[in-house]
Amino acid sequence: MSDPALGLLMLGLIVVVIMLGFPTAFTLMGLGMFFGFVAYYRAGEAWTDNHIFDLMVQRTYGAMTNDVLISIPLFVLMGYVMERGALVDKMFYSIQLAFRRVPASLAVATLIVCTFWGIASGLVGAVVVLMGVIAFNPMLKAGYDVKLASGVITAGGTLGILIPPSVMIIVYAAVAGQSVVKLYAAAMFPGFFLAFLYLVYVIGWALLNPKIAPKLAESETRVPVRPWIGQLQQAYSHRMLPALLTAAVAPSRAMSLTMDGARIGYGTILKNLGFALVPLILALSTLWAAWWYVVIHPQPDTPAPAAITERVQTGDASKQDPAEEKLEELGAAQSGSAQESEPETLQQMGNAELQTSNSPAYVGPAPEFYTYFAFIVAIIALLLFYYYWTMGAEQFEVLRLLTSSVMPLGILTAVVLVVILLGITTATESAAVGAAGAFLLAFQARTLDWKRTKEAVFLTAKTTSMVCWLFVGSALFSAVFAILGGQALLESWVLSLNLTPLQFMILSQAIIFILGWPLEWTEIIVIFVPIFLPMLKHFGIDPILWGVLVFVNLQAAFLSPPVAMSAFYLKGVAPKHVTLNQIFGGMMPYMAIVIICMVLMYLWPGLTLWLPNYLYGN
Repeated sequence: MSDPALGLLMLGLIVVVIMLGFPTAFTLMGLGMFFGFVAYYRAGEAWTDNHIFDLMVQRTYGAMTNDVLISIPLFVLMGYVMERGALVDKMFYSIQLAFRRVPASLAVATLIVCTFWGIASGLVGAVVVLMGVIAFNPMLKAGYDVKLASGVITAGGTLGILIPPSVMIIVYAAVAGQSVVKLYAAAMFPGFFLAFLYLVYVIGWALLNPKIAPKLAESETRVPVRPWIGQLQQAYSHRMLPALLTAAVAPSRAMSLTMDGARIGYGTILKNLGFALVPLILALSTLWAAWWYVVIHPQPDTPAPAAITERVQTGDASKQDPAEEKLEELGAAQSGSAQESEPETLQQMGNAELQTSNSPAYVGPAPEFYTYFAFIVAIIALLLFYYYWTMGAEQFEVLRLLTSSVMPLGILTAVVLVVILLGITTATESAAVGAAGAFLLAFQARTLDWKRTKEAVFLTAKTTSMVCWLFVGSALFSAVFAILGGQALLESWVLSLNLTPLQFMILSQAIIFILGWPLEWTEIIVIFVPIFLPMLKHFGIDPILWGVLVFVNLQAAFLSPPVAMSAFYLKGVAPKHVTLNQIFGGMMPYMAIVIICMVLMYLWPGLTLWLPNYLYGN
């Protein structure tokens, strides 16, 4: 048998052996060692001198020294601490109250919590199991269709591996040699867009067929209002913001009210006023951040004219210090000999004429930006005015619940993502920030004890070791596959088909979609994605765009029978009367939505590439 044939046999065996249930990492290493031994075998050579052992050591060392993989244990620890901290119950309750008037409100709240919690944890199994325990039974008791309830949980739970920070993106970056930061930026909009498509499907189905999601009873949608809030409205105003502002200025009547048998303190008034001002603070912070990044941040740093004049006037005294002498030469345009001795770039920094003639002047953002920005500010101002004008006791209590349950986790997640995308920290450093923040949130909620902390650390070590061994096995397997000529054979076969870029894109994504049925995303990323990567350059396909399409495509790996892991996760916590076939039936429409999302991403590449191009250039 020829070497390329051995490579194809090797590729086929890995699928069969994994489907038989053998561990993926050690299967990759075992097949790599066996076929590599055959490839390197030389007659008369001692078996201990076979070069496969040298290759094994090199690939293992390469995986151990891969800096990209350092962030994986920290992000995984962040997710497990979030899960063990049990922070999701209050979040689901508050979001369900906020969307109580929306069709299929429980399903909508479940999908939003799955998306939000998936971003924070990045653990598909943990999110599906948690939401299965918290939301599945309430939806069934409310009369929701089993397929709707199971589909929302299984599909929403998979979004955590797509929306950053995601371990899958880190693994792809390490395999493809791409920037983790650019991949995070590229996957941001498609991830939220897919969640939006899920949301549109759920609400649309409920509107077309209200029987699948009956309206909740009045007792289940009633917002609990604390008694002293009603008394505060009677004392000041039925609108909560004017009432709290007046109470903060003239607190005598408010401090005569009682809560749980004790008088209201001034600190309680200020605390609730802070809750009421959260939407305004968030809106102003977002607008200021956008203005700073677009208008202020790109402005060049120029030295003050007074400082330059002072350096020129004190030239004789500054010649004694080499550092100050260099500054004098940069600022003195009339010194010809000094300019000749300095590099050209330093001459341009000190010479005003050269700076204006050769360097492009900063012109600021496009004029359209100010128009759009003013329009957005006006719209936000009108929305805030309407919100505060109509805010009563129930709206205020919902806002308070959302702020206390969602905002801490939201701030942590936003900080982790922003510091990565803006280049303030590396992915590893931001993962450390996220892990530390997860511990602080769990300790603040008083839900994390020593036992749960130990479990989170042990699970993190287990998951991290699995990923690292998987990389070692994948590196060895890929190397032997290339040595045998399997990679070159597949490339020549694909190129001989004379495919257009669109046809190659469809072929590659279709193969990955089919592989998602029997295999998990880890096997697909580390085994089969490297086969397609060398061909992307020939067809002129951006590896960032192709990679994000793969991420969206692999959502189907958790939703496609027979190895739909989300279904088995949910089945483990579902009532006995819910069958696996019902869960499979609920997941099928979301597979179609995944395909629709991929088509839209290909037709509109800006959905994927606009943010990384804007932040980091083309």
